[in-house]
Amino acid sequence: MLDIKFIRDNRELVEKSTLDKGYEVDFERLLKLDADRRDLTVKIDDLRKQRNDIAGQMKGGKPDQKLIVQGKIVKDEIAELEKELGQVSDEFTVLLKQVPNVPTDDVPVGLTEDENVVVEEIGKPTEFDFKPKTHWKIGALRGWIDKERATKVTGARFAYIKGDMVKLQQAIIQFTINTLTDEEKMKQIIADAGLNISAKPFMPILPPLMIRTEMYDAMDRLEPREDRYKIEGEELWLQGSAEHVLGSMYANEIIDEADLPLRMLGFASSFRQEAGAAGKDTEGILRMHQFDKLEMESFTTAEDSLNEHLFFVAIQRYLIEQLELPYRVIMKCTADIGKPNARGVDIDTWMPGQGKYRETHTADYMTDYQARRLQTRVRRSDGTIQLVHTNDATAFALGRIMIGILENNQNVDGTINVPKVLQTYLNNKKVL
Repeated sequence: MLDIKFIRDNRELVEKSTLDKGYEVDFERLLKLDADRRDLTVKIDDLRKQRNDIAGQMKGGKPDQKLIVQGKIVKDEIAELEKELGQVSDEFTVLLKQVPNVPTDDVPVGLTEDENVVVEEIGKPTEFDFKPKTHWKIGALRGWIDKERATKVTGARFAYIKGDMVKLQQAIIQFTINTLTDEEKMKQIIADAGLNISAKPFMPILPPLMIRTEMYDAMDRLEPREDRYKIEGEELWLQGSAEHVLGSMYANEIIDEADLPLRMLGFASSFRQEAGAAGKDTEGILRMHQFDKLEMESFTTAEDSLNEHLFFVAIQRYLIEQLELPYRVIMKCTADIGKPNARGVDIDTWMPGQGKYRETHTADYMTDYQARRLQTRVRRSDGTIQLVHTNDATAFALGRIMIGILENNQNVDGTINVPKVLQTYLNNKKVL
Protein backbone atom coordinates (compact mmCIF):
# COMPACT_ATOMS: atom_id res chain seq x y z
CA MET A 1 0.00 0.00 0.00
CA LEU A 2 1.01 3.66 -0.29
CA ASP A 3 2.55 5.70 2.52
CA ILE A 4 -0.19 7.88 4.03
CA LYS A 5 2.26 10.79 4.25
CA PHE A 6 2.81 10.50 0.49
CA ILE A 7 -0.97 10.62 -0.01
CA ARG A 8 -1.27 13.70 2.23
CA ASP A 9 1.52 15.49 0.37
CA ASN A 10 0.40 14.41 -3.13
CA ARG A 11 -3.36 14.15 -2.83
CA GLU A 12 -4.16 15.50 -6.30
CA LEU A 13 -1.71 13.10 -7.99
CA VAL A 14 -2.95 10.07 -6.03
CA GLU A 15 -6.61 10.90 -6.66
CA LYS A 16 -5.97 11.23 -10.39
CA SER A 17 -3.98 8.01 -10.64
CA THR A 18 -6.69 6.19 -8.67
CA LEU A 19 -9.32 7.31 -11.17
CA ASP A 20 -7.00 6.52 -14.10
CA LYS A 21 -6.76 2.97 -12.79
CA GLY A 22 -10.53 2.70 -12.54
CA TYR A 23 -10.83 2.73 -8.74
CA GLU A 24 -12.94 4.88 -6.44
CA VAL A 25 -11.66 5.82 -2.99
CA ASP A 26 -13.20 8.25 -0.49
CA PHE A 27 -10.09 10.37 0.06
CA GLU A 28 -11.98 12.92 2.15
CA ARG A 29 -12.90 10.18 4.61
CA LEU A 30 -9.43 8.61 4.46
CA LEU A 31 -7.66 11.85 5.34
CA LYS A 32 -10.21 12.68 8.05
CA LEU A 33 -9.56 9.28 9.65
CA ASP A 34 -5.83 9.87 9.33
CA ALA A 35 -6.15 13.19 11.18
CA ASP A 36 -8.36 11.62 13.86
CA ARG A 37 -5.90 8.76 14.27
CA ARG A 38 -2.98 11.11 14.80
CA ASP A 39 -4.98 13.32 17.16
CA LEU A 40 -6.06 10.34 19.27
CA THR A 41 -2.50 9.03 19.38
CA VAL A 42 -1.25 12.39 20.75
CA LYS A 43 -4.00 12.45 23.40
CA ILE A 44 -3.24 8.88 24.48
CA ASP A 45 0.49 9.64 24.69
CA ASP A 46 -0.23 12.71 26.85
CA LEU A 47 -2.47 10.69 29.18
CA ARG A 48 0.14 7.94 29.47
CA LYS A 49 2.66 10.59 30.50
CA GLN A 50 0.19 11.83 33.14
CA ARG A 51 -0.29 8.26 34.40
CA ASN A 52 3.47 7.79 34.67
CA ASP A 53 3.82 11.07 36.55
CA ILE A 54 1.11 9.98 39.02
CA ALA A 55 2.79 6.60 39.44
CA GLY A 56 6.10 8.37 40.12
CA GLN A 57 4.52 10.54 42.81
CA MET A 58 3.12 7.47 44.59
CA LYS A 59 6.41 5.59 44.80
CA GLY A 60 7.90 5.12 48.24
CA GLY A 61 5.22 7.03 50.12
CA LYS A 62 1.85 6.37 51.70
CA PRO A 63 -1.03 5.72 49.29
CA ASP A 64 -2.56 9.08 48.37
CA GLN A 65 -6.29 8.69 47.81
CA LYS A 66 -6.41 11.75 45.58
CA LEU A 67 -3.64 10.40 43.36
CA ILE A 68 -5.30 6.97 43.27
CA VAL A 69 -8.55 8.55 42.03
CA GLN A 70 -6.67 10.63 39.46
CA GLY A 71 -4.81 7.54 38.27
CA LYS A 72 -8.05 5.61 37.81
CA ILE A 73 -9.64 8.48 35.87
CA VAL A 74 -6.62 8.70 33.56
CA LYS A 75 -6.58 4.93 33.10
CA ASP A 76 -10.27 4.91 32.12
CA GLU A 77 -9.73 7.80 29.72
CA ILE A 78 -6.84 5.95 28.09
CA ALA A 79 -8.95 2.79 27.71
CA GLU A 80 -11.80 4.76 26.12
CA LEU A 81 -9.51 6.57 23.69
CA GLU A 82 -7.65 3.35 22.81
CA LYS A 83 -10.98 1.74 21.95
CA GLU A 84 -11.86 4.70 19.74
CA LEU A 85 -8.38 4.63 18.16
CA GLY A 86 -8.80 0.94 17.36
CA GLN A 87 -12.08 1.59 15.56
CA VAL A 88 -10.66 4.57 13.67
CA SER A 89 -7.49 2.65 12.74
CA ASP A 90 -9.47 -0.32 11.44
CA GLU A 91 -11.56 1.85 9.12
CA PHE A 92 -8.47 3.84 8.13
CA THR A 93 -6.59 0.67 7.17
CA VAL A 94 -9.49 -0.64 5.09
CA LEU A 95 -9.61 2.62 3.12
CA LEU A 96 -5.82 2.91 2.79
CA LYS A 97 -5.63 -0.60 1.32
CA GLN A 98 -8.07 0.49 -1.40
CA VAL A 99 -5.66 3.11 -2.78
CA PRO A 100 -3.76 1.70 -5.80
CA ASN A 101 -0.12 2.32 -6.58
CA VAL A 102 0.75 5.43 -8.60
CA PRO A 103 1.71 4.64 -12.23
CA THR A 104 5.02 5.84 -13.62
CA ASP A 105 4.83 8.81 -15.99
CA ASP A 106 5.22 6.69 -19.14
CA VAL A 107 2.20 4.44 -18.46
CA PRO A 108 -0.52 5.26 -21.02
CA VAL A 109 -3.83 6.35 -19.55
CA GLY A 110 -6.65 4.03 -20.59
CA LEU A 111 -9.94 2.68 -19.31
CA THR A 112 -9.65 -0.86 -20.77
CA GLU A 113 -6.98 -3.23 -22.06
CA ASP A 114 -7.94 -2.15 -25.58
CA GLU A 115 -5.97 1.02 -24.87
CA ASN A 116 -2.72 -0.84 -24.26
CA VAL A 117 0.04 0.32 -26.61
CA VAL A 118 2.05 -1.91 -28.94
CA VAL A 119 5.64 -0.74 -28.48
CA GLU A 120 7.43 -3.06 -30.89
CA GLU A 121 6.89 -6.16 -33.04
CA ILE A 122 9.83 -8.55 -33.40
CA GLY A 123 9.90 -11.13 -36.16
CA LYS A 124 7.31 -11.65 -38.85
CA PRO A 125 4.28 -13.89 -38.25
CA THR A 126 5.22 -17.42 -39.28
CA GLU A 127 4.03 -18.39 -42.76
CA PHE A 128 3.21 -21.89 -44.02
CA ASP A 129 2.47 -23.51 -47.37
CA PHE A 130 -0.44 -25.29 -45.67
CA LYS A 131 -3.19 -24.20 -43.29
CA PRO A 132 -1.61 -24.26 -39.81
CA LYS A 133 -3.41 -26.24 -37.12
CA THR A 134 -4.26 -24.98 -33.66
CA HIS A 135 -2.28 -26.46 -30.80
CA TRP A 136 -5.31 -28.39 -29.57
CA LYS A 137 -5.67 -30.11 -32.93
CA ILE A 138 -1.97 -30.93 -32.96
CA GLY A 139 -2.19 -32.13 -29.35
CA ALA A 140 -5.15 -34.40 -30.13
CA LEU A 141 -3.50 -35.71 -33.30
CA ARG A 142 -0.30 -36.62 -31.48
CA GLY A 143 -1.93 -37.78 -28.23
CA TRP A 144 -0.20 -35.06 -26.22
CA ILE A 145 -3.23 -33.24 -24.78
CA ASP A 146 -6.16 -35.10 -23.23
CA LYS A 147 -8.82 -32.76 -21.90
CA GLU A 148 -11.70 -35.19 -22.25
CA ARG A 149 -10.40 -37.59 -19.60
CA ALA A 150 -9.27 -34.68 -17.40
CA THR A 151 -12.81 -33.29 -17.51
CA LYS A 152 -14.11 -36.69 -16.43
CA VAL A 153 -11.69 -36.80 -13.49
CA THR A 154 -11.40 -33.15 -12.44
CA GLY A 155 -13.78 -30.95 -14.44
CA ALA A 156 -13.44 -28.33 -17.14
CA ARG A 157 -10.19 -26.41 -17.79
CA PHE A 158 -7.87 -29.21 -16.75
CA ALA A 159 -5.78 -31.44 -19.00
CA TYR A 160 -3.49 -34.44 -19.05
CA ILE A 161 -0.24 -33.47 -20.81
CA LYS A 162 1.49 -36.55 -22.19
CA GLY A 163 4.39 -37.96 -24.13
CA ASP A 164 6.85 -35.73 -25.95
CA MET A 165 5.02 -32.63 -24.78
CA VAL A 166 6.08 -33.46 -21.22
CA LYS A 167 9.66 -33.80 -22.40
CA LEU A 168 9.33 -30.46 -24.19
CA GLN A 169 8.16 -28.77 -20.99
CA GLN A 170 11.04 -30.23 -19.00
CA ALA A 171 13.48 -29.04 -21.68
CA ILE A 172 12.12 -25.49 -21.42
CA ILE A 173 12.44 -25.60 -17.63
CA GLN A 174 16.05 -26.76 -17.74
CA PHE A 175 16.98 -24.25 -20.44
CA THR A 176 15.48 -21.42 -18.38
CA ILE A 177 17.16 -22.45 -15.13
CA ASN A 178 20.52 -22.81 -16.85
CA THR A 179 20.17 -19.39 -18.46
CA LEU A 180 19.05 -17.43 -15.40
CA THR A 181 21.65 -18.99 -13.10
CA ASP A 182 24.49 -18.14 -15.51
CA GLU A 183 26.18 -14.86 -14.57
CA GLU A 184 27.78 -14.52 -18.01
CA LYS A 185 24.34 -14.74 -19.64
CA MET A 186 23.09 -12.08 -17.25
CA LYS A 187 25.99 -9.81 -18.23
CA GLN A 188 25.21 -10.36 -21.91
CA ILE A 189 21.51 -9.49 -21.49
CA ILE A 190 22.36 -6.39 -19.43
CA ALA A 191 24.89 -5.17 -22.00
CA ASP A 192 22.51 -5.76 -24.93
CA ALA A 193 19.79 -3.81 -23.10
CA GLY A 194 22.16 -0.93 -22.26
CA LEU A 195 21.48 -1.17 -18.55
CA ASN A 196 23.71 -0.39 -15.59
CA ILE A 197 22.73 -3.03 -13.06
CA SER A 198 24.11 -6.00 -11.13
CA ALA A 199 24.61 -9.23 -13.08
CA LYS A 200 23.87 -11.36 -10.04
CA PRO A 201 22.19 -14.58 -11.21
CA PHE A 202 18.88 -15.99 -9.96
CA MET A 203 18.41 -18.58 -7.24
CA PRO A 204 16.10 -21.40 -8.42
CA ILE A 205 13.38 -22.19 -5.87
CA LEU A 206 10.59 -24.73 -5.53
CA PRO A 207 8.16 -22.76 -3.33
CA PRO A 208 5.10 -23.91 -1.35
CA LEU A 209 1.94 -24.18 -3.43
CA MET A 210 -0.23 -22.72 -0.66
CA ILE A 211 -0.25 -19.31 0.99
CA ARG A 212 -1.85 -17.98 4.19
CA THR A 213 -4.67 -15.45 3.88
CA GLU A 214 -2.63 -12.80 5.70
CA MET A 215 0.30 -13.10 3.29
CA TYR A 216 -1.88 -13.30 0.18
CA ASP A 217 -3.66 -10.13 1.27
CA ALA A 218 -0.39 -8.36 2.11
CA MET A 219 0.86 -9.15 -1.40
CA ASP A 220 -2.34 -7.48 -2.65
CA ARG A 221 -2.95 -10.53 -4.87
CA LEU A 222 -5.84 -12.12 -2.96
CA GLU A 223 -8.51 -10.17 -4.81
CA PRO A 224 -10.63 -10.99 -6.70
CA ARG A 225 -11.27 -13.85 -4.28
CA GLU A 226 -13.70 -15.56 -6.65
CA ASP A 227 -10.69 -16.22 -8.89
CA ARG A 228 -8.80 -18.03 -6.10
CA TYR A 229 -9.02 -21.51 -4.61
CA LYS A 230 -9.42 -21.60 -0.82
CA ILE A 231 -8.70 -24.68 1.29
CA GLU A 232 -11.93 -25.50 3.12
CA GLY A 233 -11.71 -24.93 6.87
CA GLU A 234 -8.23 -23.39 6.64
CA GLU A 235 -6.85 -19.87 6.23
CA LEU A 236 -4.89 -21.23 3.27
CA TRP A 237 -5.21 -20.71 -0.47
CA LEU A 238 -3.68 -22.36 -3.51
CA GLN A 239 -1.29 -19.75 -4.90
CA GLY A 240 -2.10 -18.23 -8.29
CA SER A 241 1.52 -17.71 -9.37
CA ALA A 242 4.93 -18.37 -7.86
CA GLU A 243 5.53 -14.67 -7.15
CA HIS A 244 2.77 -14.76 -4.53
CA VAL A 245 4.83 -17.10 -2.34
CA LEU A 246 8.22 -15.70 -3.38
CA GLY A 247 7.31 -12.05 -2.79
CA SER A 248 6.07 -12.85 0.72
CA MET A 249 9.04 -15.06 1.57
CA TYR A 250 10.95 -12.35 3.45
CA ALA A 251 7.98 -10.72 5.22
CA ASN A 252 8.91 -8.99 8.50
CA GLU A 253 12.62 -9.37 7.75
CA ILE A 254 15.49 -6.95 7.22
CA ILE A 255 17.92 -7.80 4.41
CA ASP A 256 21.45 -6.40 4.31
CA GLU A 257 22.05 -4.14 1.33
CA ALA A 258 25.09 -6.25 0.42
CA ASP A 259 22.72 -9.16 -0.30
CA LEU A 260 20.70 -7.16 -2.85
CA PRO A 261 19.56 -7.62 -5.49
CA LEU A 262 17.95 -10.77 -4.22
CA ARG A 263 16.71 -12.59 -7.34
CA MET A 264 14.64 -15.75 -7.36
CA LEU A 265 13.35 -18.05 -10.10
CA GLY A 266 10.40 -20.05 -8.86
CA PHE A 267 8.72 -23.03 -10.50
CA ALA A 268 5.19 -23.81 -9.36
CA SER A 269 1.98 -25.42 -10.47
CA SER A 270 -0.45 -22.55 -10.02
CA PHE A 271 -4.23 -22.37 -9.69
CA ARG A 272 -6.88 -19.88 -10.77
CA GLN A 273 -10.62 -20.31 -11.11
CA GLU A 274 -10.76 -18.04 -14.19
CA ALA A 275 -14.14 -16.90 -12.87
CA GLY A 276 -14.33 -13.98 -15.26
CA ALA A 277 -13.50 -16.05 -18.34
CA ALA A 278 -16.58 -18.27 -18.61
CA GLY A 279 -16.93 -19.44 -22.20
CA LYS A 280 -13.60 -17.85 -23.19
CA ASP A 281 -10.72 -19.91 -24.61
CA THR A 282 -12.38 -23.23 -23.82
CA GLU A 283 -10.36 -25.03 -26.50
CA GLY A 284 -6.81 -26.08 -25.79
CA ILE A 285 -4.63 -25.20 -22.80
CA LEU A 286 -4.30 -21.42 -22.99
CA ARG A 287 -6.59 -20.67 -20.05
CA MET A 288 -6.55 -23.40 -17.42
CA HIS A 289 -7.44 -23.79 -13.76
CA GLN A 290 -4.02 -25.44 -13.19
CA PHE A 291 -0.90 -24.39 -15.05
CA ASP A 292 2.87 -24.49 -14.61
CA LYS A 293 4.98 -21.34 -14.54
CA LEU A 294 8.55 -20.23 -14.12
CA GLU A 295 8.38 -16.85 -12.39
CA MET A 296 11.05 -14.26 -11.61
CA GLU A 297 10.91 -12.25 -8.38
CA SER A 298 13.43 -9.79 -6.96
CA PHE A 299 14.07 -7.40 -4.08
CA THR A 300 16.19 -4.31 -4.71
CA THR A 301 16.86 -0.86 -3.32
CA ALA A 302 14.61 1.96 -4.50
CA GLU A 303 17.37 3.35 -6.73
CA ASP A 304 17.75 0.12 -8.70
CA SER A 305 14.13 -0.98 -8.95
CA LEU A 306 13.10 0.56 -12.28
CA ASN A 307 16.24 -0.75 -13.98
CA GLU A 308 15.47 -4.14 -12.45
CA HIS A 309 12.05 -4.03 -14.11
CA LEU A 310 13.66 -3.18 -17.46
CA PHE A 311 16.14 -6.01 -16.89
CA PHE A 312 13.28 -8.47 -16.35
CA VAL A 313 11.70 -7.38 -19.63
CA ALA A 314 15.09 -7.79 -21.35
CA ILE A 315 15.34 -11.34 -19.95
CA GLN A 316 11.87 -12.16 -21.26
CA ARG A 317 12.78 -10.89 -24.70
CA TYR A 318 16.05 -12.85 -24.69
CA LEU A 319 14.31 -16.08 -23.70
CA ILE A 320 11.61 -15.85 -26.35
CA GLU A 321 14.11 -14.82 -29.01
CA GLN A 322 16.15 -17.92 -28.19
CA LEU A 323 13.06 -19.94 -29.10
CA GLU A 324 12.86 -17.97 -32.38
CA LEU A 325 9.21 -17.07 -31.92
CA PRO A 326 7.62 -13.88 -33.32
CA TYR A 327 6.36 -11.59 -30.57
CA ARG A 328 5.31 -8.07 -29.71
CA VAL A 329 5.92 -5.88 -26.66
CA ILE A 330 2.90 -4.21 -25.03
CA MET A 331 2.93 -1.22 -22.70
CA LYS A 332 -0.08 -1.77 -20.47
CA CYS A 333 -2.37 1.15 -19.74
CA THR A 334 -3.41 2.41 -16.31
CA ALA A 335 -6.59 0.29 -16.17
CA ASP A 336 -4.75 -2.92 -17.05
CA ILE A 337 -1.51 -2.82 -15.05
CA GLY A 338 -3.13 -3.89 -11.78
CA LYS A 339 -3.72 -2.24 -8.42
CA PRO A 340 -0.25 -2.76 -6.86
CA ASN A 341 1.64 -2.05 -10.10
CA ALA A 342 3.45 1.17 -10.98
CA ARG A 343 4.21 -0.14 -14.48
CA GLY A 344 3.38 -3.25 -16.48
CA VAL A 345 4.71 -4.75 -19.71
CA ASP A 346 3.26 -7.72 -21.59
CA ILE A 347 4.79 -9.86 -24.30
CA ASP A 348 2.38 -11.45 -26.76
CA THR A 349 3.56 -14.36 -28.90
CA TRP A 350 2.25 -14.97 -32.41
CA MET A 351 -0.01 -18.04 -32.57
CA PRO A 352 -0.49 -18.94 -36.27
CA GLY A 353 -3.07 -21.65 -35.63
CA GLN A 354 -5.27 -18.99 -34.03
CA GLY A 355 -4.14 -16.21 -36.37
CA LYS A 356 -3.43 -13.77 -33.53
CA TYR A 357 -0.98 -12.71 -30.84
CA ARG A 358 -1.68 -14.12 -27.36
CA GLU A 359 -0.19 -13.01 -24.05
CA THR A 360 2.63 -15.26 -22.83
CA HIS A 361 4.58 -12.97 -20.49
CA THR A 362 4.00 -10.10 -18.09
CA ALA A 363 6.40 -7.96 -16.05
CA ASP A 364 5.21 -6.09 -12.95
CA TYR A 365 7.01 -3.14 -11.34
CA MET A 366 5.72 -2.69 -7.78
CA THR A 367 8.01 -0.08 -6.16
CA ASP A 368 7.61 -0.41 -2.34
CA TYR A 369 3.82 -0.96 -2.51
CA GLN A 370 3.91 -4.64 -1.48
CA ALA A 371 6.89 -4.30 0.86
CA ARG A 372 5.09 -1.74 3.04
CA ARG A 373 2.46 -4.22 4.19
CA LEU A 374 4.87 -7.15 4.19
CA GLN A 375 7.44 -5.08 6.12
CA THR A 376 10.27 -6.43 3.99
CA ARG A 377 13.12 -4.00 4.51
CA VAL A 378 16.76 -3.38 3.70
CA ARG A 379 19.50 -2.21 6.04
CA ARG A 380 21.49 0.27 3.96
CA SER A 381 25.25 0.56 4.19
CA ASP A 382 24.85 3.73 6.26
CA GLY A 383 22.74 1.84 8.81
CA THR A 384 19.35 3.27 7.84
CA ILE A 385 16.38 0.95 7.35
CA GLN A 386 14.21 1.31 4.24
CA LEU A 387 11.54 -0.69 2.46
CA VAL A 388 12.75 -2.87 -0.40
CA HIS A 389 11.28 -2.53 -3.89
CA THR A 390 9.82 -5.60 -5.60
CA ASN A 391 9.59 -6.78 -9.19
CA ASP A 392 8.05 -9.91 -10.64
CA ALA A 393 7.84 -11.22 -14.19
CA THR A 394 7.07 -14.36 -16.14
CA ALA A 395 10.09 -16.33 -17.31
CA PHE A 396 7.78 -18.82 -19.05
CA ALA A 397 4.14 -19.74 -18.61
CA LEU A 398 4.91 -23.25 -19.77
CA GLY A 399 1.58 -24.18 -21.28
CA ARG A 400 1.35 -20.95 -23.21
CA ILE A 401 4.90 -21.02 -24.54
CA MET A 402 4.43 -24.64 -25.65
CA ILE A 403 1.37 -23.46 -27.58
CA GLY A 404 3.68 -21.00 -29.33
CA ILE A 405 6.21 -23.71 -30.15
CA LEU A 406 3.59 -26.18 -31.39
CA GLU A 407 1.78 -23.68 -33.60
CA ASN A 408 4.86 -21.89 -35.02
CA ASN A 409 7.06 -24.98 -35.48
CA GLN A 410 4.50 -27.40 -36.89
CA ASN A 411 4.89 -29.45 -40.03
CA VAL A 412 2.07 -30.59 -42.31
CA ASP A 413 2.14 -34.09 -40.76
CA GLY A 414 1.71 -32.73 -37.21
CA THR A 415 5.33 -33.18 -36.18
CA ILE A 416 7.06 -30.29 -34.42
CA ASN A 417 10.49 -28.85 -35.14
CA VAL A 418 12.37 -28.45 -31.86
CA PRO A 419 13.90 -24.98 -31.26
CA LYS A 420 17.67 -25.27 -31.53
CA VAL A 421 18.35 -24.16 -27.94
CA LEU A 422 16.13 -26.95 -26.58
CA GLN A 423 17.57 -29.80 -28.65
CA THR A 424 20.40 -30.42 -26.17
CA TYR A 425 17.81 -31.09 -23.46
CA LEU A 426 15.93 -33.56 -25.70
CA ASN A 427 18.82 -35.91 -26.54
CA ASN A 428 19.53 -33.80 -29.63
CA LYS A 429 16.15 -34.57 -31.16
CA LYS A 430 15.28 -32.05 -33.85
CA VAL A 431 11.69 -33.16 -34.42
CA LEU A 432 8.96 -34.30 -32.03
